[in-house]
Amino acid sequence: MDNTVRSGTELLWSALDGDPALVDRVVYGGTSGLLPARLPVMDLARATVAACSLAAAERAGVPGPVRVDDGAVATAFVSERHLRVDGRAPVNFAPLSRFWRAADGWVRTHANYPHHRAALLAALGVADSVGADSVEAVAAAVAERKAVEVETAVYAAGGLAVALRTPDAWAASEQGREVAARPLLTRERLDEAPPRRRTGPLRVLDLTRVIAGPVATRTLALLGADVLRIDPPGNPELPDQHAETAVGKRTAALDLERPSDRRAFGELLDSADVLVTGYRPGALDRFDLHRPGLVVARLSAWGDYGPWGERRGFDSLVQVATGIAATEGSAEEPGALPAQALDHGTGYLLAAAVLRSLTEQDRDGGTRLVRLALAQTGHWLTGTLPRYEPERYLAESEGPLGRLRYALSPIAYEGGPAGWSRPPGVAGTDAPEWLGA
Repeated sequence: MDNTVRSGTELLWSALDGDPALVDRVVYGGTSGLLPARLPVMDLARATVAACSLAAAERAGVPGPVRVDDGAVATAFVSERHLRVDGRAPVNFAPLSRFWRAADGWVRTHANYPHHRAALLAALGVADSVGADSVEAVAAAVAERKAVEVETAVYAAGGLAVALRTPDAWAASEQGREVAARPLLTRERLDEAPPRRRTGPLRVLDLTRVIAGPVATRTLALLGADVLRIDPPGNPELPDQHAETAVGKRTAALDLERPSDRRAFGELLDSADVLVTGYRPGALDRFDLHRPGLVVARLSAWGDYGPWGERRGFDSLVQVATGIAATEGSAEEPGALPAQALDHGTGYLLAAAVLRSLTEQDRDGGTRLVRLALAQTGHWLTGTLPRYEPERYLAESEGPLGRLRYALSPIAYEGGPAGWSRPPGVAGTDAPEWLGA
């Protein structure tokens, strides 16, 4: 593997405050060329899995190598597409979760949950019909409005819609500047609470949904944690997403607005070691979630700051807002990453941050807070990891045929030639003799 692979892992391990010497234990292998994209998606996937594996091995005290197989990584990053339930393929996106052409560009909506679908239709003034009728009506309603107008109206109604932005437009926006000014993740020690005495498996309360958070807690369950996921009774996780991400976990339904359920949740929290939340920032503030000695991991779409700090969001929408969709396609015809890479990558990084915080807490105590955001992971993908830029490997020269642009040779070694000694000439005009003869 090249230096890009190692540098990505080193950057993540440094962000987690890990011992730099441990990176040498990571061994990479497997099939190459997976998750092809204009952005370095496979580098992100490989590095986040490597960092999580390293954090797990460190905590377990395992001295041997940490192996990262590209085939396993790439398959895991599209795990939801491989799910089959009695032979049936999953439903990953509802009909109204898609791109729409607006009057001046594109909008992407997310309407997998019934309440988000209802909010989208209400914001656009579309009757709640079914099937193709809704798709056609939404398409017509969006086509009459500017993209940002749709975004604003749908969010105001409690739905999810994001206007397509170019990377430059996102970087110039207030939220884009807020994201760029912050680190990939933050880990804080909040107090001097003594280390907890654990007599059984790690206890993890899971208040997350839709890939990123569930991937993190699914990983913690794999590593031996007792993960208990809590959902509101009237709004369970979508069935296929539950089937794909609930492996290794137990699930329960509690209504935190009901006093008896809230007391039950408080008792669970009193004896938990880790709390992972994935609801929009501020949504759980009215509940007392602080416990001394707890590790709290907070996941959001846009970060808990800036004008979008309280907005809901998902991977597909973050790709559209931050310019990733325009990079993978164009402003005229948006594209997408080959995987929900922001979700999966953030999920493995979240698990790694929890594991590293637990390792440090066992030694030094203290209540710990970890914060990650899909938009921060997107910024790391687009702004930190090296990407393939053909211009770096092209050159120009003047010669008998005019000004030529051509690809540099990939043959390189210390002291070797930087390029060819002469440009191509007009065919057939050179003397039929050796140089210097």
